[in-house]
Amino acid sequence: MASTKPRFKVVALGGTFDLFHEGHEQLLQNAFELGEKVIIGVTSDRLVRALGKVHPVQPYSSRVQEIQSFLRRHGWARRGEVRRLNDPFGPAVSRKNLQAVIVTPSTLRSGRRLNRARQSRGIAPLQIQTVPLAKARDGKPISSTRIRDGEITREGRTLHRRRGQISRRSNVLDFRRASTRSRHGSPSRRP
Repeated sequence: MASTKPRFKVVALGGTFDLFHEGHEQLLQNAFELGEKVIIGVTSDRLVRALGKVHPVQPYSSRVQEIQSFLRRHGWARRGEVRRLNDPFGPAVSRKNLQAVIVTPSTLRSGRRLNRARQSRGIAPLQIQTVPLAKARDGKPISSTRIRDGEITREGRTLHRRRGQISRRSNVLDFRRASTRSRHGSPSRRP
């Protein structure tokens, strides 16, 4: 595969990067294809708490360590700059040399809010580059929530919970698979 010159000198993206997974890898790969330098904002532990996450999130240091390891494996460590996000926009709201922000369809609204915040400060808006969400083998997006819930692996492989297994996220019995069929095709009668 031939390497092409990135379209932008400096791009930015941000996220929690909890349970670093294939979707994060594809997001970063897209960012490095688009930008010569990539600013990677990672939500601080304080911001995670302020955002009201209803599930546990890995500590900031662990999340950053996984990103830096990924960047080293791909030879991008010198092109990437990991920054702590103590607010939703971090340095992207005021950094004048940025040219683009990388978003997914689910974070497009945040990209637009970032541009409004930049304009209110008299700074040029960024070009918004929307990249697709990585899909698991079941066709649904890969997410840390789905991994935490035991639906998929970090690589996007589908896991099948057993009937009546307790979901780690909600501590409620998961009966979605309770209507499994027996080998003869009739509904299962087991309690």
